[in-house]
Parts: sequence; structure tokens; C-alpha cells
Amino acid sequence: MTVVVLLAVALAVALFFWAGGQLHQMDALSGYPGRPSSGKGTNWLLAGSDSRRDLTPEQQRKLHVGRDAGRNTDTVLLLHYGDSGPYLVSLPRDSYVEVPGHGRNKLNAAYGIGGAKLLTRTVEQATGLRVDHYAELDFLGLVRVVDALGGVRLCLDAPLKDEKSGADFPAGCSHMDGVRALAYVRARYSDPRGDLGRVTRQRALMSAVAGEMLGPGVLLNPFRLVPALDAALAALRVDERAGVVDLTQMGLSMKQVADGSGKAVTVPVTGPGEQVAGAGDVLVWDREKARRLFRAVRADEPIPTSAEK
Repeated sequence: MTVVVLLAVALAVALFFWAGGQLHQMDALSGYPGRPSSGKGTNWLLAGSDSRRDLTPEQQRKLHVGRDAGRNTDTVLLLHYGDSGPYLVSLPRDSYVEVPGHGRNKLNAAYGIGGAKLLTRTVEQATGLRVDHYAELDFLGLVRVVDALGGVRLCLDAPLKDEKSGADFPAGCSHMDGVRALAYVRARYSDPRGDLGRVTRQRALMSAVAGEMLGPGVLLNPFRLVPALDAALAALRVDERAGVVDLTQMGLSMKQVADGSGKAVTVPVTGPGEQVAGAGDVLVWDREKARRLFRAVRADEPIPTSAEK
């Protein structure tokens, strides 16, 4: 038994140092006049990039992502953990917010204009929260992570079919590989809730990935754990201050959300959508409810009931 324990410890230590060497770090956070001060707990900004830059024409066709040369964010999530939470807050990509130096626009436009640094600043200014860490994943990276896990189980209350994303799923639970999971999470044009429906599926997928990655079937099996970790570390780009311990804490918090011991919410909005000249269909935050939500997150306190939806 002692030999087994020693081998397990040695493997864990080796994985820790190996993972640290695989991290892809980027310049995502910056200081600027008026930046929010640190609150209690830790805040991660999680972004899903829709970049097609590294995709071949065949991959673009298979993934149903088109050939748009621009770059935006399909997914923007704020993860908070501390004495309260964890809370996973969806910030819809169509949120109509002030993009510093560029006027009001959709939230996802901030990434297209100025990359991760402008996106984090936009989120900080809109929420009043300081972003402590940043992580980014693109289309192909998501597919590879899900496939390395052997797929994930996702459930739908109603059938979902979307020609643009390639989604075609019956109601109920399905085991999805990477391509199907991407179609599931990107569908919105056939969803009557539009971007609000998509953010619900985004949270479900992220929670499912974290739950599978940190579940006993992967975590206790080196032959599944190492390929899954390799795919995840190859796909992720994180801020320059994030390390393996930070990523582990982030993953554990995501698993808590998946297990139901945390909460997943969407920033409150005033309605299903509004038309704004020059921006198209946008979502306007309910200023008072959003303020109460972010004030609670900043103080690391229970979030208001009005935000739990």
C-alpha cells in the first residue's frame, strides 16, 4: 500500500510540473486609471473565441462556423468563488455596454476591436468588478477537449435544430462528441430566446466539461487524465499571472456549479432584445438588478434571488 501511495504522489507531482510547462499565457489584464479595486474572493473571465484563423476549409465546413475572418467572442462568462459561491454569471455577447474608447456597442465587439485586454477592461467597467484571471478557448480547442474526454452528456427540455450551427437534437439527454457539443452551444437562430437561450447552453457545456474532467472516471485514470489534460492545456490561453493551482481552483469551482453546490445565473436584462442603429439586436441590462448582482459578487455575499434564473 505504501508503494502505491508513493507512486500516486510521484505521479501527481510530475503532472503538476508538466502541466505548468504546458501553460499558454497571454497579456490579458492591464492597469488603467479608474480600474476597480479588488473585492473579496476571486473572479475569472472566461471567453470563447469564434476565431477561424487556424481552421482549414474542411474544418470550417465540418464545424459549421463559416469563413468570417473577424474575431469576436461567442461566450463571455464571469466565474466567482470565495466564501460565497461559486457563481457562474453569463454576460450575453449581445449585451449593450460601453466599450472604453469606442462608445456603446455589443460586448463581443470589444474583443474584436482590442482583443482580451479590451474585453477584460470592458467587463470590469460594466460590472464594477476587478478581473483577477482570464482564460480563453477557441472553436477547435473546445472540440478537441470534449473529444479527449470521450464526449459529454447534455440535456434539452425541447428539441433543438439550427441549420447555421448544425444542431439537430431531440429533447432529453444525449452523449455528444466535440462537433455536436459545439453545434449545441452555438445554436441561437432557431431558439426563441436567442442569445439568452444560448448562454444557458454555454453554462451547461462548461459545467459538463468540468464535471467530466474532475470526475473519478478521468481523475483517477491516468490513461484518460493525461490526454484530457494535454488537450485542455493545448487549447487554453490564460493570463500571465495564472498558474496550475489557479486553474485547478477554477476547475473545481466549475465542477461545484455542475454538481449544484454553486449557482449559474445570467445578468438580468430588461427584455428579450432591442434594435439599436449601428449595433443591431442588443440586450440591455436591467441596471438596478445588475448592480445588486455585481455588488453581491464584489462583497463575496449571496447573490440576490432576483438574479437566480
